[in-house]
Amino acid sequence: MDSHNIDNMTLEDAIDFFKDNVDALVLVDGKVNKYKSIIRKGIFNKLLKPTGEYNELIEKLWYHLSKSSDNVSEKYKVFIPTSGHFSGKYARRVSVKIEETLCVIQVSIYPLNGDEKYLFVLDELDDRQSVDESLTTEKVKSFQNTYLFSMYIDLEKDSINSISVTELSDDIINQELKFSQWRLMIVNAINTDYQAQFMEWTEPEYLKNNFAPGKTASFDCLMMNLEGKEIWVKLIFSRVQTTIPDDYRFVYMVQDINETTLDLIETMNRYEDLASKDPLTQIYNHGRMETEIKNAINKFVEEHIPVSLMIMDIDFFKHVNDNYGHAVGDLTLKRFANIVTDYFDDNNGVVGRWGGEEFVAVCCGAGRERALEMAEEIRQKVSFETFANVGNITCSVGVTTVIDGDDFEKAYRRMDNALYEAKSSGRNCVRIS
Repeated sequence: MDSHNIDNMTLEDAIDFFKDNVDALVLVDGKVNKYKSIIRKGIFNKLLKPTGEYNELIEKLWYHLSKSSDNVSEKYKVFIPTSGHFSGKYARRVSVKIEETLCVIQVSIYPLNGDEKYLFVLDELDDRQSVDESLTTEKVKSFQNTYLFSMYIDLEKDSINSISVTELSDDIINQELKFSQWRLMIVNAINTDYQAQFMEWTEPEYLKNNFAPGKTASFDCLMMNLEGKEIWVKLIFSRVQTTIPDDYRFVYMVQDINETTLDLIETMNRYEDLASKDPLTQIYNHGRMETEIKNAINKFVEEHIPVSLMIMDIDFFKHVNDNYGHAVGDLTLKRFANIVTDYFDDNNGVVGRWGGEEFVAVCCGAGRERALEMAEEIRQKVSFETFANVGNITCSVGVTTVIDGDDFEKAYRRMDNALYEAKSSGRNCVRIS
């Protein structure tokens, strides 16, 4: 432009200059979902086609992860058709990866006469420094960037605006969409276990009746992020505080709490594990096995799946403690626990320490004959094993199969009676009741 004297420049000169310097000029007809490239230079020869689908152009420009070529999950692409409507002039800077090169593009949009017809002016910007930073620096964790999504809701107008999706861009997203449409589309990204609660909380009448001006509430759920991975998020709803009673405007935000929630779940599982396991043998304790028995009986009642129970008692275990000491007795209990755990893990059973030298197993899917086979197999397995310091030991096994009308007390009593019969019969044997 330095070669021109601006005092002598005409409109034609300016248009010629524009044609020589603009990188891409695209005509769009949103009604028929079509675009036509008038000018394509440099990177835009690869980004644009001579003609193509308008939705495809919108996807290339906005619907990828910020500063990445990674595609957005299919469940979020449903919003693409509603992102290409512009009521006035619009400008935005986007980052697009073209053949492994991250390019910064300035997008300027001018509505033309006629519904949904636009002129797109695209220019590549020289922004190497920010590109280098985006490729070499991880996103800094902060309170602010834990918010993945935010928007304003006006229930009376059934509208949403000021949409911000941090995974797509730092800018406000253009979106021509009603709130009633949005909630029916975004629910598909919510884990099915939480969809009913999401639909209840986003129902306009629920929001009006349960949120006083200034009230904020939230709930945690699993939600698919733009990469298609389910993460834990906090959905936050806050009614804007005004003096007008019928002013039903809300702020809605989605906060990424995945890392802290997974840490919490891990901690809770660890404490649950401690509460459920016998400290010596590290297998389930009495309380947990009682729960397993009750659950198995319920499974039998509801699904008619055969269930058998067995109780195993180490024969003459008092002699082990008396002759070798309690330290050897503890080692014997641990070894016995390992043997029965390995066996029942391979045979669809759950086993735990009932107390002292008694161990209980729950066998789902095992009827009377199979339960007897399993009990005999475990009896033989124990008798063939050599225990440190002690040598060979044996066990007695009582078995019962859950029947109609059983509850925990009835089934346990039969199992215990079978064990008593096995011990009364000389031990090292199996009996069923």
